[in-house]
Amino acid sequence: MSGKLANPAPLGLAGFAFTTWMLSMINAGWYTADDIGLVLALAFAYGGLAQLVAGVLEYPRGNTFGTVAFFSYGAFWVSLALFFHLFDGRATSGFLGWYLLVWGVFTFYMWLGTFRLNMAVQLVFLALWVTFVLLALGSFGVEGFTTIGGYVGLVTAIIAFYTSAAEVINEVNGREVLPVRPFGRREAGGPGVAA
Repeated sequence: MSGKLANPAPLGLAGFAFTTWMLSMINAGWYTADDIGLVLALAFAYGGLAQLVAGVLEYPRGNTFGTVAFFSYGAFWVSLALFFHLFDGRATSGFLGWYLLVWGVFTFYMWLGTFRLNMAVQLVFLALWVTFVLLALGSFGVEGFTTIGGYVGLVTAIIAFYTSAAEVINEVNGREVLPVRPFGRREAGGPGVAA
């Protein structure tokens, strides 16, 4: 058995990207809330579970950033699915906005943590931070911001899919096929740092 551990980041990024894409299509107005059931199933099975697993697998690699990011966003998807499934998505006016805004605060400081990683990972977290802020403002009743947040969420999902693909394809080929634009010296471990 080889001593090399597999990189769990592409799994976590793919689970995040797929679920973000599906929910963002509803937020952007392409589909209605009638389609939320499939998003919730995906949030449990892939967005939540895959990221929780990726977070756990980052731990033995000594990757604090990856552990916190993947486990937290996996828990985000599970909590959102539970909220809609168990409580029909009902909350006091504006309370969902606070939920999203606090996730935006978390995402902002996680984005700051990406500055030693590569541009692809930086862009995922930057776009996600903007998405959370826009969706929070929409939930607070600011007209049109949920739709705009949905479109930025679609961009976030595309960047995350690209980053996941780059990590898989680059590792399999042993060279950078899909560029991720490293900043400075590459750090060991962490999403977005595979060759």
